Amino acid sequence: MWRSVLPLLVGLSPAVLLLLQLPDFTVTQGPHLEDYKYGRQGSEWHDKKPFCSWKCILLTLQWPAGFCQSLNNESLCMIPETINNWTIHGLWPQRAFGCCDCWPMFRSDIQELEAELHEHWPSLLTTRSSFYFWKEEWEKHGACAACVEGMNSPLQYFKISLKLRRQFDIHSVLEAASVTPSCERPYKVSEVKQVLAPHLGQDHIIQCVTDHKDREVWFQVKIPLSHNLTMGCVHHDGDSGDHHPPPSGHPCPPDDPFYYFPIDHQRPQRPCD
Repeated sequence: MWRSVLPLLVGLSPAVLLLLQLPDFTVTQGPHLEDYKYGRQGSEWHDKKPFCSWKCILLTLQWPAGFCQSLNNESLCMIPETINNWTIHGLWPQRAFGCCDCWPMFRSDIQELEAELHEHWPSLLTTRSSFYFWKEEWEKHGACAACVEGMNSPLQYFKISLKLRRQFDIHSVLEAASVTPSCERPYKVSEVKQVLAPHLGQDHIIQCVTDHKDREVWFQVKIPLSHNLTMGCVHHDGDSGDHHPPPSGHPCPPDDPFYYFPIDHQRPQRPCD
């Protein structure tokens, strides 16, 4: 065979001859490219972690006045005048492995939802636009949730998130039970959980932050849901998948009082000073 092709090789440059001796790139790299195409990070992950490995997903709702207490820099927090309710912090698959961060999101993907997202999922940071916040949430968490039909695009993921926000209208539930924002009236975990449990399930998590006066302040609520978005998925606070954000806040102390601060649009981090 070599005798038949030898005349063809005469006159080729050394660089070309070297390329002819290299292994077929498409053959040796094929499995890795296929893994990446489907959101997996290499064949070693494929051997160890099943695709769509998460079992629980957390709908996390934040109280804007409490969120502002979690920031060290007062100038960072901004509560838009139109925001007077609980807002979405995120919809986070738990213990999700092999998620692909290669699925970009564009404004046109969610254009039809933008008004509703501004109302229920605004950025509360002066340094981050709402669209950047949504884009970041999609790339960190939405792409992990996209393995489930019904959340398999940016539009569907945000539609589901907004639908869940309407379903779990905790502001109305709390108000009906006379649990309302106050600078003077402290609450206890047991009384608030008793109000929320019939609507959020027994496994919901109430989180606090500590303000500059060492008061425990209600920050957010985490609602664990299963793949089909029903309540009852067992989640232990502190369990976090590869794409969970750094923990901010902590479970409200069960035996100590905490405060449910009112929203102050002019002084968002000092509503009770």
